[in-house]
Amino acid sequence: MSMPQPDASGSSAERVTPDDLLHTRPGTEVSPEDLVLAAGRDVTPDTLEWARRKLAAEGPAALDKLLP
Repeated sequence: MSMPQPDASGSSAERVTPDDLLHTRPGTEVSPEDLVLAAGRDVTPDTLEWARRKLAAEGPAALDKLLP
């Protein structure tokens, strides 16, 4: 059985998702707990301290780096 091929009639620019639609962070402030959970870690005093340091250094972009 042959596999269907993707439609090549459209240009690649028409099939690319714009960057502003790829980020999942809302326009609200990012908390250390948000960052810990996005990293797939358990919320503990140590991971919260890691997140606080990361947010202080990178700001809300720290969450963008972890999420698609």
